[in-house]
Amino acid sequence: MAPVVVEPVAAEPESPPPFVAAPEPALPPMVEAPIAPRVYEDDAVSRYSDEARSSFDFEPPFQPRRNWLRMWTIAAVLFAVIALAAVAAVTRYGVPDWLPIANTTFARAQPDLVLDFPPNRQDRRTLPNGTEFFGASGTITNVGQQRQTVPSILIVLRDRRERIVYSYEVAPPKRTLAPGESLTINEAVTDVPKSAKVAEIGWKPN
Repeated sequence: MAPVVVEPVAAEPESPPPFVAAPEPALPPMVEAPIAPRVYEDDAVSRYSDEARSSFDFEPPFQPRRNWLRMWTIAAVLFAVIALAAVAAVTRYGVPDWLPIANTTFARAQPDLVLDFPPNRQDRRTLPNGTEFFGASGTITNVGQQRQTVPSILIVLRDRRERIVYSYEVAPPKRTLAPGESLTINEAVTDVPKSAKVAEIGWKPN
């Protein structure tokens, strides 16, 4: 009888222990961020208003662009009208006394020379032949302590509206006066305008 050979049975490999996952860390609680208010852009509002506008809504009339050339032309015309009106007023009524140029008819007074032409020595009349006559007499006196040079005299005739209608220069017969010395002047003209009514006498401007 043949011997029985018993083969050793291989041991089954041991199964690995089951895998156990590590616990996940706890997440912090979720906090919802505040929702910012929505800001609408101007163009979005305008687009919305354009879409919501009806074609039958009232609209203002068309406004044309400003015509600057036309405005400047109107301003120039107004300036010309005002200037012409001012010239006409000065021509008719004379220069107002409050203007600085109104007081430049005569030169400044001479400190040491006294000019004296009293009204009762001024003669304004019409001669028998129809000629208009004006005559004046007066004196110039040196009241200073030194010799003085005598400038020329200006006689101005004005009408009833105080407009200058005639003026002429009178050269003194003597150009220097000693202290206390006087000079007499007699002057007459026959070609003055008939409208001349008032006479003014002063130093002639340079």
